[in-house]
Amino acid sequence: MSSAPQPAEDTSLRILELAGNLKIRDVMTRKVFAVTRTCTMRDVQVIMKSNAINGVPVMDDKYLIGFISVHDIMNAFEQGWMQDPVTKHMTTGVHTLSEEQPLSFAMSAFSKFPYRRFPVVNRHNELTGIITLRNINMALIQELSRQLNVIETEGGRITPAATSENCIFYRIYRIARYDFESGGKASAELREQLQARGVAPKIIRRAAVACYELEINIIAHSYGGTLTIYVDRDRVRITANDFGPGIPDIDQAMSEGYSTASDWIRSQGFGAGMGLPNTKRLSDEFVIQSGVDMGTMVKSVVYLNPQEKPSDENK
Repeated sequence: MSSAPQPAEDTSLRILELAGNLKIRDVMTRKVFAVTRTCTMRDVQVIMKSNAINGVPVMDDKYLIGFISVHDIMNAFEQGWMQDPVTKHMTTGVHTLSEEQPLSFAMSAFSKFPYRRFPVVNRHNELTGIITLRNINMALIQELSRQLNVIETEGGRITPAATSENCIFYRIYRIARYDFESGGKASAELREQLQARGVAPKIIRRAAVACYELEINIIAHSYGGTLTIYVDRDRVRITANDFGPGIPDIDQAMSEGYSTASDWIRSQGFGAGMGLPNTKRLSDEFVIQSGVDMGTMVKSVVYLNPQEKPSDENK
């Protein structure tokens, strides 16, 4: 069994393909809560608390002159500076993005800088919005949903480029967050397909259980995503992609019993911390890639004839 990661560029390219022709203006939040230079730190605290936000731009007319973060507010509270004007404690020289830039520019900025949001300006350098990782994740999910709708509208037809001559079964499943009622549909269909082709029961069980674990993982721990099943004469390949919240420590996530599941998830009978370890144990090949706030990709491969290593041309 192999768990060596493949090049991260593979996952990055898939994400960039989804971003496509989107620009930052298509994704950003246009409703911006901002303050002027005459406001106090107390004023900012009230705005943040009332609107459940943790960052506020400081404006001079239409122009951005600074930014106040929740860290700035906490520091001001501890030091007794809550009545000070924001100009005394704001961050200046704020990094901005242009609303005309491709969405990929924003994705790159989040990977380079430790910020959770970027102010967005127009060609006149006027503030027009704010973009966060959540904005990006939701946009990618919507684009993925649109692409899946096209596939469903076309009757699930597969283009030659999507498969090979040896393909036996290929399907993409859309997986929704917390949709436990639908959990198991993909694994049940995979089981039926393999049974119809006379695959050994032990192999069927391994593939079906690995598939089920990845389905439930998306449902319980992500914002939604897709599960792709590809079966050829040599192997079953199951790929799970989701768009958040990502895994900060993959080694810890692969430890049996470790789980970030909420009490509600546990009350549904899930979240025991065995999903990913079980999937790896059942797989002949296993790969996991993840980035915080950028989602997770897991690939599980089960050989149909374990005694014969599949040829590389079918990978």
